[in-house]
Amino acid sequence: MMRANLPRRRLLQGAAAALLPLQAVAQVGASPRFAVGSHDFLLDGKPLQIRCGEMHFARVPREYWPHRLKAIKAMGLNTVCAYLFWNYHEWREGKFDWSGQRDAVEFCRLAQQEGLWVILRPGPYACAEWEMGGLPWWLLNKHPGDAFLRTRDPAFVDPARRYLREVGRVLGPMQVTQGGPILMVQVENEYGFFGEDLEYMRTMRQALLDARFDVPLFQCNPTNAVAKTHLPGMLTVANFGSDPAGGFKALAAVQQAPLMCGEYYSGWFDTWGNPHRRGDNTSAVVDIQAMLKANGSFSLYMAHGGTTFGLWGGCDRPFRPDTTSYDYDAPISEAGWVGAKFNAYREGMRPFLAAGEVLPEPPARNPVMRIDAFALSESAPVLANLPPRTIKARTPAPIEQYDISRGLVAYRVQLPAGPAGLLAAAKVRDLAWVYIDGKQVGTMDTRHRRFSVAVPARSKAVTVEILLYTIARVNFGVEVHDRKGLHGPVTFTAKGGAAQALENWEIRAIDFDADGTLPPLAFKRGRAKGPAFWRGGFEAGKQADTFLDMSSWGQGIVWINGRCLGRYWSIGPTQTMYLPGPWINKGRNEIVVLDLTGPRSARIAGLTEPILDQLNPELDLARPASTVKPALEGVAPAHTGEFAAGGATQDVLFAAPVKGRQFCLESLNAFDGKQYAAVAEISLLGKDGKTINQQSWTIAYASSEELKKEDGSALNAINGQASDHWHTAFSGAAAGHPHQLIIDLGQQVEVAGVRYTPRQGPDTVTGRIRQYRMYVADKLVRE
Repeated sequence: MMRANLPRRRLLQGAAAALLPLQAVAQVGASPRFAVGSHDFLLDGKPLQIRCGEMHFARVPREYWPHRLKAIKAMGLNTVCAYLFWNYHEWREGKFDWSGQRDAVEFCRLAQQEGLWVILRPGPYACAEWEMGGLPWWLLNKHPGDAFLRTRDPAFVDPARRYLREVGRVLGPMQVTQGGPILMVQVENEYGFFGEDLEYMRTMRQALLDARFDVPLFQCNPTNAVAKTHLPGMLTVANFGSDPAGGFKALAAVQQAPLMCGEYYSGWFDTWGNPHRRGDNTSAVVDIQAMLKANGSFSLYMAHGGTTFGLWGGCDRPFRPDTTSYDYDAPISEAGWVGAKFNAYREGMRPFLAAGEVLPEPPARNPVMRIDAFALSESAPVLANLPPRTIKARTPAPIEQYDISRGLVAYRVQLPAGPAGLLAAAKVRDLAWVYIDGKQVGTMDTRHRRFSVAVPARSKAVTVEILLYTIARVNFGVEVHDRKGLHGPVTFTAKGGAAQALENWEIRAIDFDADGTLPPLAFKRGRAKGPAFWRGGFEAGKQADTFLDMSSWGQGIVWINGRCLGRYWSIGPTQTMYLPGPWINKGRNEIVVLDLTGPRSARIAGLTEPILDQLNPELDLARPASTVKPALEGVAPAHTGEFAAGGATQDVLFAAPVKGRQFCLESLNAFDGKQYAAVAEISLLGKDGKTINQQSWTIAYASSEELKKEDGSALNAINGQASDHWHTAFSGAAAGHPHQLIIDLGQQVEVAGVRYTPRQGPDTVTGRIRQYRMYVADKLVRE
């Protein structure tokens, strides 16, 4: 039988390894208990192979923490990884909350009771498909710029240090050095993707030491960024979803220390309007066993995803909001169920258990019940139920400047009589409905950078009212500087005329705050028109899990007995909302629904199975049909060439920099000879060799994209995630080469080269581009 302290295989032969063993920074008492050796993690001086799984206590009802921890233990794991989200504990500056659902200490205690160790990931930045990556929104008022978060700017460092001191105060006693289960603490999170300031990482490490953490500290990075921010004396681990040999080789090149994958991806997260993601069981088990055979440790991301209850869901870049369900196709489902993936992982790990280690049986499913359809027969129009507080502004500014955290914001201004024209804002974050004297005339949508609407001619002055809905702040990349609201100037341009600024606005808001607090609402029986809150209820004779069927509704938020359950959107892929049994009252239960586009039927039922993969693109906000086509004729390529085979990231440098607003990658053929093209990631390089800011990028054109059988959307090529990809269509008729992907950069940019990441996976994957042409010009499309 294979043991946890097997020697490393040929996997690592020839890799560099010349650093001193890493040790805990400081120790309490005569025995260090846990330390980082040159080849093994050491617990009381004996090797410990860490088999860890990620679970976010904020995404699991507190009442179910023991149930999920038992399932993690039964899968074959001996450690649980826990993120802290800074904004979850300090939503308002200086006001910390560690109670109830936020009780991180209790979560650690319960893990210890189940025989699990804990790896703590306190941030300050987390990512994790969480609102602003865990950073609190009020930081955006500390500095006017968009490049201070996650830097050594005091506007970020000082609040971050204060937060980490608070973390140390609360969770320091839970360290293994003090009798608790916390073995290690992570410094920052995947900083090598974001930046390369080693002094910043030293600052964050020192903040944790100052917070009196005395267990080993570590950092994680994707495989291709492992060397970028490695600090001698602090353990580095690699994050990947495939190729453990490559990940471990990258680690061995920078340190002599135990091998560990900090995040091994069991599945992937979902975004609204795109197919449900799944991970392959067979390849995952092969990778897990390869890591264990190499004496490696790992953490499954996710072991149990859970649900992003409330309004805590994040947003993928450039702007693709994440679904409320965080099922992640993890081995333990959103509702805590186990099945084929759980069993495959469990059996895959069984041969590597330590001597005498026995796997307990997984816990039984929690009870599930069906709820008969019930009507929500009362409604309250949003615009008639706004709080009385009015903000007056010459021109709209980001809502953070008005101390509004998130929610619904109504903007009102007078527009004089005149001819038809275009009403336009500088930026809209996120969705907005535009009304003229109470009649809707259009919508604005940041997903498509559509910040204008046509306004008809007027014989008299009219009132313009814009209702804006904030969905989520981006949680990844420089885009975390995501200031919400209607950004001025807002202008009106008559046909053939000059833009005229609209000034003297009145602003009112429903601030949902940290936990989705409802304002006082005046409900009346009957169906409201336009955006409205709806109220109804159901009787329950018991407390059992259910899945609320929201498929007949539009877009908005659901509350159960005053608790914010989360967001829904009928475009899918998720059509249900997981409602945990402990949150249901025996007897009467009140449901409130905010619907911004109007329900097709104002009824809800409780199902016994979730619907996680049903897309309805026809129910999305209306937008003009695209007539965009590529316009490459007569444009000289900036570069023509052939990529190297394999999945490694490659830099292509032009003979000379080229200026333009749009960039096109044209695939001429693929290595496998098939008709498909695929790209994991495209970044553009400036003259300094550094990647160009992607904050304003959008997809101007894609010749083809797979949107049915998997999420192969073109946006995947510019979202910073190498684990997903743009893939040309393969369901139905599939077009052949050439394929074009055209990116609008938002402004004219000088491009000196391209960083290209092929589709990841084994060499047999389809779509890896061989020969290509690249173009840069101000306009590469025509309408």
